[in-house]
Amino acid sequence: MTVIESVSAGTGKPDRVPLKNWLAVIAVSLGTFLVVTVENLPMGLLTAIGGGLHVSDGEVGLMVTVSGLVAAVTAPLLPVAIRGLDRRVVLLGLILLALVANVVSAVTPSYAVLMVARLFVGVSIGGFWALAGGLGVRLVPETHVAKATSLIFFGAMAANVLGVPAGTLVGELTGWRVAFGVVAAVALLLVIALAVLLPKMPASEPVRLRTLGEQLRTPAVRVGVLATFLLVSGHYGAFTFVSPILQDVSGVGAAFVGPLLLAYGVAGMAGNLIAGSWAGRNVRATIVAVSVALAVILAAFPFLGGNAVTGSILLIAWGFAFGGLPVSVQTWIIKAAPQGVEAATGLNTCMFNLAIALGALFASLIVGAVAVTGVLWVAAGLVVLTSLVVSGTRRVERV
Repeated sequence: MTVIESVSAGTGKPDRVPLKNWLAVIAVSLGTFLVVTVENLPMGLLTAIGGGLHVSDGEVGLMVTVSGLVAAVTAPLLPVAIRGLDRRVVLLGLILLALVANVVSAVTPSYAVLMVARLFVGVSIGGFWALAGGLGVRLVPETHVAKATSLIFFGAMAANVLGVPAGTLVGELTGWRVAFGVVAAVALLLVIALAVLLPKMPASEPVRLRTLGEQLRTPAVRVGVLATFLLVSGHYGAFTFVSPILQDVSGVGAAFVGPLLLAYGVAGMAGNLIAGSWAGRNVRATIVAVSVALAVILAAFPFLGGNAVTGSILLIAWGFAFGGLPVSVQTWIIKAAPQGVEAATGLNTCMFNLAIALGALFASLIVGAVAVTGVLWVAAGLVVLTSLVVSGTRRVERV
């Protein structure tokens, strides 16, 4: 009997979910909060880490690149490697790995050792996302999966608004090593919460390498993975240059960029919750509507965002629109591969991380050849392609 079946059988009402199951969903959401904070924390501590270890800012920036690339490789392969292991045990192990890596990061005097620790951080990030993204179907009945998935992704959105800025503030006040130590302490608390709240989750069917290929041969899964690539590469390509966009296009003062990005993040959290609810009812229409809205916002920015007021409004709308897309695409993946959620989620997580890296790379080339407004138009083109791909896909069961 699966977890979902036991919940339904235990209550006799599939729509009622025990409080402990929702608390487990929240604990997983805190897990996504943690891994996103861990992944991006070096961005806020760049200069401090470089000064402490006597390396350049570029070398410190590789901490994020390395963990992201390792996460991309780990996401599809970890479900294969763990085969029939209890997913609860694996999730605990992945957070413990992040804990140890952050302790090492906090105490090492060596840049080389720090980079090795970031390799293990990448394993933790990719592995946790590969399992966490599809845990909604293991913790709540089908009618609540979209809501549970939205809560799980809410943790990632909140990390960008609260986790990374808070870690940066701790680093500025007490030192970058203390910041890594605090993150390790949070990881320890999370391990305890997951151990108490998560039920046993044996693999319903071990994931094999051929399972990954089978998922890619499923049309709806291919569309979901392609949608992730188009959305994420377009968004991050433009967002990489959000500061110069705000300052050069909208004339926003440098001192106001930070507060505006905070507002952007809050809007993203709201978009995540609202789109998660919509996606549960009609995932195709949600992805099309939100991707079209995001494309319009990006394309309009050079024309309508020419002053600080309109630029700020467009940025907040940008955050709201993009906030709804990752959870919507993950809901698509879950519905497209109900019997292979782990494998499909692993592929989607891999594509997400690769798209971040490639989007930033191509955007840098475009900015060098044209201008920052060119990045916005290319990003809008990639995002609007998502709506065309999704709306033009042959309708399949559950999607």
